[in-house]
Amino acid sequence: MSLNNLNKKENFISIQLLSENWAEELRLSIKGYQKGFIKINSGALPLTCKDINELKRICNGVGMEIISIESTNAESIVSASALGLNANLKLKDNVFTEVKSDFKDLSESKVNAALLFHKGTLRSGEVLEADEDILILGDVNPGATVLAGGNVMIWGRLLGIAHAGKYGNNQAKITALQLRPVQLRIANKIARGPKEKPELGLAEEATIQEEVIVIKPARTT
Repeated sequence: MSLNNLNKKENFISIQLLSENWAEELRLSIKGYQKGFIKINSGALPLTCKDINELKRICNGVGMEIISIESTNAESIVSASALGLNANLKLKDNVFTEVKSDFKDLSESKVNAALLFHKGTLRSGEVLEADEDILILGDVNPGATVLAGGNVMIWGRLLGIAHAGKYGNNQAKITALQLRPVQLRIANKIARGPKEKPELGLAEEATIQEEVIVIKPARTT
């Protein structure tokens, strides 16, 4: 665990969470502080919406507010963004890309060893494919297709076709702010998106459970 007091006068601190015992790390890091702001680097830790709400609860308990989360884990970034936090995905070469909801269409994609990162809306007829996980900052429109060997994570709406675990990985999952696809595939299982509107403010997640694809909110509690 490391704690870097960037501006003690204004109670602005930056902390790094390194282990699965992140809740205790955070408690020790903010011990003695009263009111202020926190920037959290969660490294490669996979944090769900529930986990990040717990981080917020611990900080709020001493009057501190999380202002941003940095991570190399795309899942953590999607979770933080779904809860309205400023989120920065660390790509290769120590580059951080801020995750926002006001997308600008960009054709470029950035790749590291385990993630294909694409910023921009995928339009009808466009295909994005990778052997690893895919993170998209933008919508996947009807007629667009996403194919991933690992997980598919979309900070936006999935309205086209998505296939996670395309080589047969039934542990893969698909996460989006709104899952309303034409077709959804995980490994060799196929499903359509639900017609009901998602719960306000919650991301949605599709996984295989008992041999069928199940879509549910990414619960925050």
